[in-house]
Amino acid sequence: MVRIAGVDLPRKKQMEIALTYIYGIGRSRAREILEEAGVETTLNSDNISEAQAAKIREVIEKGYAVEGDLRKETIMNIKRLMDLGNYRGLRHRKGLPVRGQRTHTNARTRKGRRRNMMKKS
Repeated sequence: MVRIAGVDLPRKKQMEIALTYIYGIGRSRAREILEEAGVETTLNSDNISEAQAAKIREVIEKGYAVEGDLRKETIMNIKRLMDLGNYRGLRHRKGLPVRGQRTHTNARTRKGRRRNMMKKS
């Protein structure tokens, strides 16, 4: 089992797919990384040598923000918006959709479960 950027890559997956298990790496970025490291994209994650894994680790550390650093950066960006008190920051603070979606109906993911109002008799 290969460990890159603090993540154990899954077994029996092509390297292009296995790298997507790392936060901040999608399919296209995985292809770029493997190309730069000189590793085949179709190579199975079980069959990767230690030298190839080291080369991939080196490429990722050198040129990409992934996992903890990227999560920290994202959280800091959201915190900065909230501290500024602009519209997007207020929406984050209230737990409502940030990018202009409607909230009369929908938006259950951001708003949470419905709370029933007491019926007046």
